[in-house]
Amino acid sequence: MSTLPKAFLEAWDQREPRMILTTVNNAGEPNAVWVLCVNKLDDNRILIANNFFSKTLDNILAGSSGSLLMIAPEREAYQIKGSLEYYTDGPIYNEMKAWLDPKFAGVGAVILNIESIYYGAEKII
Repeated sequence: MSTLPKAFLEAWDQREPRMILTTVNNAGEPNAVWVLCVNKLDDNRILIANNFFSKTLDNILAGSSGSLLMIAPEREAYQIKGSLEYYTDGPIYNEMKAWLDPKFAGVGAVILNIESIYYGAEKII
């Protein structure tokens, strides 16, 4: 049984494909990028394909946490926040390559470890 709220899981299944991943650099400047290749790995982790991140990758490698903005039906907004990990080989990378459409580069795999989820301003996890 899932530990994620039912409403979130339903929204995840019906979400718009484009999402926004936000990181910050060491000076605290935010950077936001559109991401399309995203998959829920399990109840604790979101897997995001790196299709040529630049500033985002620099921020991840410098230890930035991240926020993933998801839009569900009826324009409901969810933010998934947590720490980030980056892989260019191994099981996580191979998992990403297994579902990634070959037309995308998939040069690396980002794990967003779910630490909190917000529905609008309400913290639901």
